[in-house]
Order: sequence, then C-alpha cells, then structure tokens
Amino acid sequence: MQLTLNAGHATRAGQRPSNEDFVGMVLPGEPELSGKGVIAAIADGVSGNDGGREASEYTVRGLLSDYYATSDTWPVTQALDRVLKSINSWVQHQGSIRAELAGMATTLTCIVLRGRFYYFAHAGDSRLYLLRDGKLTRLTTDHVWDRPEMQHVLTRAIGLDSQLAVDHGMGELRAGDVFLLATDGVWTAIGETALAAQLHELAARKRTADETADALIDAALAAGTHDNVSALAIRVDTLPETDLRDALSGSQQLPVPPRLKPGQIIDGYTVEEQIHASATTLLYRVTEPPHGNNPPRRLVLKTLHPDRAGDEHERSAFAHEEWLAKRVVARFFPQVITPEQKNYLYYLTTWHDGSTLQQHLDVGEHFTVPDALAHGTKLVRAVGALHRRSIVHRDIKPANIHLGSDGELRLLDLGVAQSGLDEMHADAIDVHAPRAGTPSFLAPEQFAGAPPSRQTDLYAAGVTLYLLLTRHYPYGEIEPFQTPRFGEPVMPGRYRPDLPQWLENVLLKAVARDPVDRFETAEEFLLALERGATRPLAAPAPKPLVERNPLSLWRAVAAISIVLNVLLLYLLIVR
Repeated sequence: MQLTLNAGHATRAGQRPSNEDFVGMVLPGEPELSGKGVIAAIADGVSGNDGGREASEYTVRGLLSDYYATSDTWPVTQALDRVLKSINSWVQHQGSIRAELAGMATTLTCIVLRGRFYYFAHAGDSRLYLLRDGKLTRLTTDHVWDRPEMQHVLTRAIGLDSQLAVDHGMGELRAGDVFLLATDGVWTAIGETALAAQLHELAARKRTADETADALIDAALAAGTHDNVSALAIRVDTLPETDLRDALSGSQQLPVPPRLKPGQIIDGYTVEEQIHASATTLLYRVTEPPHGNNPPRRLVLKTLHPDRAGDEHERSAFAHEEWLAKRVVARFFPQVITPEQKNYLYYLTTWHDGSTLQQHLDVGEHFTVPDALAHGTKLVRAVGALHRRSIVHRDIKPANIHLGSDGELRLLDLGVAQSGLDEMHADAIDVHAPRAGTPSFLAPEQFAGAPPSRQTDLYAAGVTLYLLLTRHYPYGEIEPFQTPRFGEPVMPGRYRPDLPQWLENVLLKAVARDPVDRFETAEEFLLALERGATRPLAAPAPKPLVERNPLSLWRAVAAISIVLNVLLLYLLIVR
C-alpha cells in the first residue's frame, strides 16, 4: 500500500489589487514517492511591489523542484534546510541589485509527507495546522514582533536577512490526519474554532480538500479580510509500509515463526517446502490464499532462523534487508509482496522457476561466449539499478544470481547490502564491516580494510563473468581464513583460448587489482560489453615491477646488495 492523500488548494487576491501568495504541491510517483515523499508549500510575498509575488513564486517553485534533486542519503530536514538557504541567498541578492524589487521577501511554510512521518519547515507568519482525532493543533510559531503595534512585522522570512533561520519539526503520520497550510489572510480573519469546523468536514469525508480550501477562503473574505487569502488542505487516507526507522522498530515486536513443515499455514500462506537454510535465515516456497477465480501464486517466504529469534542485531539486519528489497522495484530482482495480515517476522517475494548460475556451474554446464555475454550484460544492468538507488550489494556471486525459465536474470539476497541511508541507523545495522561477502569475490582493497563501494560490486560482477567463462578465479580461490596477496590476474585466455581479445581486455579491467584501473560505474562496464569488438578496450598496459610487486623488488635489491657485499669482502681478503 502507498501513501494516498486527498489534497486541494485555493488562492485569491481578495481586496488587494494583486495576489502575492503562491501555493504549490508535488505528488510524485515511485520511486520518488517512497524516497522523497510528497511536498506542499505556501508562501506570502512581502514588499509592497512586484517583488513580493516574485519572491513567493520563486521560493515555492524552487523548493518543489530542488528538493527532489537533493541526495537520497540526506535526511528530509537537511535537504529542506539546504534548499531554502540557497533560495534565501538568491531572493536577497535579487532585492539588492534590482531597484524595482527592493525589500522583496516572502513567508514560507512547507510540509513533506514521507513514509509514516511528516516533516515541516517554516519561516514567517503563514501557518501549519494538524487536525487529529478531532483536535486542532498549530504546529508552527509566527515569526513576528511581540509588541502589539508590530504584530504583523516579520522577524524571519525568505530574503529578509542573509542568515536564514528555519524552524523544523517532524512527527508520526496517522491515517485520517488533516493538515492545513494557510496564509495570514485566512487565519487572522477566522479563528481556530472556525478553522477546526471546516477541517472536520474534510476529516469526515463530507467535503473534498478542494471544497474545504474554497470554503476557508470564502469564510475569510466574508469576515472582511483585506489581505490575499490562500489555503492548502491535505487529508491522509492510507499510509505506506514502514520506512527503515519503522521497520527497525517493528522488527523487535513481531515473533519469529517456528521452523515450518510442508502443509503448515502461516497467515493464510501454505508451506510447500523449505528451499534454503543458512545459519541465520530460512526460505520456504509457499502458496498464497486463493483470490476469486485467479489461481494462487507461488511465493518465497523468508524469515529468521528460530535460533536467532532473540538476537536484536539479526532482527534489525533482517528488517533492513526487507526494507531494501522493497526499494528495488525492477525486473532484475524478485518483487516484495505485502500480505493482508502479518503476525510474524518474515517477508514475501515473487517465486520464479529456474536455477542460480552456481547451480548451472555445479551440473557442469558450459557457457558459450554469447551466453556469458548475455548474462553478464543483464548482471551489470542489475548492479547499476542497485547503485542508482544508492545500494551496494556486497555479495555478488553466481549463487546469488538466478536465471529464470522466463529468460530473466535476477539478483538475489540483500542480506549484507548497504545503502547511503544506513549511516543514520549505524547503531542498529553493521554498516562498517568491510569483509562481508564471499572471499573469492571480494576486491583486493577490502582485505586491507577498505569499505565496500560501487567499485567492489563491479569487481565481484567481473569475477562472476570470469568464472562463468573459465571456471577459474582471476587470482585463485580464496578461503575464508586466508589473507591473500594479489599479483597480476591470470589471463582468461589461458583457460579459454576461444575468448576474443576484446572480451579478455574487458574482464581484465573489471578484475584489476588497483581500483583506479577498474570500471568506475556500471554504465561504463555495460558500455564496454555492448560495444564489444566494434570499439574494443585497449589491453591493460604492463606495470613495472615496483608497482606490480614492490616487496619482490626490494627483496631482489637486498639480495643483489648482499651478493655485492660478499664479493667485495672476498676481494679485500684475497688482497
């Protein structure tokens, strides 16, 4: 289920010759809806000339567009603060260099609804209200002088001062919440009792948000307001699945199911068989309850091993995995299915007939060059889809790559994956361990303690493609207890003489020991595979011994020095 709203607005000049208010809202689709949320803003321009309207319009338009351009790894409050301070600088600069815009400024009140939380930012005397369970609460504080004769003189506004101070706040969302953003032309004309009465009509679904906004404007004008009047109303109808913070909290509440047997039913899903077991998790194939005339689907149910039920860290890691899996909505990954009821700690994904690439290798399947190229291209596309969502997989290998009978390749198991948002929850998630994953697919720098990155994922994808083609590892197989020394990778043509030279060059670049010699992005890797022989990569240049193996060089220098010293000593003795 997604966040769904009923939203509407109204704005009029009232008795003023022009309308200096500006109202805006963005209701994006996925993945922005989950990643950034819905944003709404209202502004009331001040200056007494055209500058007020220009300030309010630029501020709202700039905020609504620039907010979605900020990094997904930034908290909402940080993103709003940076965008608004940049807008403040522009507005103030325009007012200082253009005489007709002197003194231009604007109030600003905005709200972001993301996941199960709301966030707001505010400067000036426009207001944000929340109606919940019949009670109206004002969430913002007016930034005006407290002297009676100066109650309409702003102490804060966008463009008023070079140093902008913004009030921020947040809270938990509930279905049925009603929010109102209003300029002072509305709230000064009608009291909060009348505001609450209008919003009750929206909460009770007797009016739409558009009708409510119009009714508020009509009431303000009827009360004799002399100002511009603007209102934006929002009713929260449904809430989405929990965000990471919610997921981590909820993971500590649900019980872990006992070990399940075929035929058992959990929340309406019938267990067919256990398909995988590890030290921490169990996977079952289940069938969903019947729905009308549609045949029940097969799904995969993943849960914690009962022995780990009391491990808070494992619970958090499992919730984090589910949260990431919900974010990767693409054909390269199994898709998460939301159950109608959930009384245990687990999550469901789509089931796909087929086998992993490791299973194909285990039965001795030979991959032709065209087959390996097709799989490698899809794999790199899948890795790129993860990276565009700021997710690093950390355990790319044939056992985690599923080749479906429908011809699709799907990347599995986000159990040790990281995203840029993990740092905010580092106390609950182990985001700093550099050695998670399978040793033979770990990049050389990770054995020296370097953190995982997009390039380490691309290295693992390169090793996977190398293995499919040669059935060998570029630096040999690495056991978990080993601390390997990396020399130069074995030329893949040594194991597979039929490899074209261009493909050998691509593989060598993908698995280069030094990160600076590898592909920087999945897009660059993909381009090299797609161009193939038409625009081949150059063969890697040979490196001097001091770069390839500095230890061997210095050992050789030491050995030569010892020989020379012995020879000189001998000559001195003979004389």
